Amino acid sequence: MTSSTRNKRWSSGFVLLEALIAILIFSIGVVGLVGLQAMSAKNSTAARYRSEAELLVNQLIGKMWVSDRTIATLQSNFNTGGSAYNTWSSSVTSTLPGVVASTATAPTVTVDAAGVVTIAVYWIAPSDATQHSLTTVTQIR
Repeated sequence: MTSSTRNKRWSSGFVLLEALIAILIFSIGVVGLVGLQAMSAKNSTAARYRSEAELLVNQLIGKMWVSDRTIATLQSNFNTGGSAYNTWSSSVTSTLPGVVASTATAPTVTVDAAGVVTIAVYWIAPSDATQHSLTTVTQIR
């Protein structure tokens, strides 16, 4: 075997090795991009649920502001179990995932004697086992 034949074999094997390493690096990059895309979709969904929860809370606060704002009326209509609460709670149940009435995921509303309103909304995302919550405190006068 001549030296030129030996060099050709060596160089062709080296090119094959370079190609395999390039494919490996490219594959790792693709797997990384797929992971980033999955994380982006999860974060986008979580942000959507947070914004929907905030919208629902703001809707209830708006209803409180346009109603008779006496403490007794606010407490009877909007505290957990009140008529306005029940209507609002059903929209929370239909909008946010994992919310079930009369369980730990049911929203709660309390109006104290000073008109301080505390609203807590809970949800469980379909792809997540942990319970998320949003609590808002405001004062209605």
